[in-house]
Amino acid sequence: MSEPRFVPYRPPEIPAPEMLRRAREFRDNLGARRSVRHFSSRPVPRELIELAIATANSAPSGANRQPWTFVAVGDRALKREIREAAEVEERENYEGGRMPPEWIEALAPLGTGWHKEFLEEAPLLVVVFAEQHRPVEGGIRKNYYVSESVGIACGYFIAAIHQMGLATLTHTPSPMGFLSRVLQRPSHEKPYILFPVGFPAADCAVPDIPKKPAEEVTVWIP
Repeated sequence: MSEPRFVPYRPPEIPAPEMLRRAREFRDNLGARRSVRHFSSRPVPRELIELAIATANSAPSGANRQPWTFVAVGDRALKREIREAAEVEERENYEGGRMPPEWIEALAPLGTGWHKEFLEEAPLLVVVFAEQHRPVEGGIRKNYYVSESVGIACGYFIAAIHQMGLATLTHTPSPMGFLSRVLQRPSHEKPYILFPVGFPAADCAVPDIPKKPAEEVTVWIP
């Protein structure tokens, strides 16, 4: 086994007032983000999605394995196929008894149902797949902390999308196995999350729901 290689890391020193300004600006910017289910047909430049994926790709991951694949879908027929397959599963969730009543009650303030028009309306769908392992010559290479790693990368992606003025939604139709079939992904990749991406529709509205204050989710132990 070769010795690890290290390079210098010298981030610029930022004066305390500037640190606070940046922190508050970033908090306020992301605090204004909302999940969107109504999209404009306005095209999204491909370069923006490439940059968002590149941002996500810089996320930390277990053993630096980067166990993710981002599949960007703009084809209308393919988006329709994804919508139809998702609605089959979601209808079973909402009306077929898969989701218990308390779950449906918890979702009520969001106004969601099994209809998923946004999967066709959004100009792009970005489907993230997680790799539990990767085939290599002579066998397989295991990945580590896969769910945590892919979750962090998805968080980076959401932040990047919001930063550039686009909108998205963290959609997780359950079960999601149909995405592997529709997008012809290899068996070592498992669908993790589906992001419709685009500009909000001109008449877009979002649920009027609050977030917990930070004080409620923070514990200080001096």
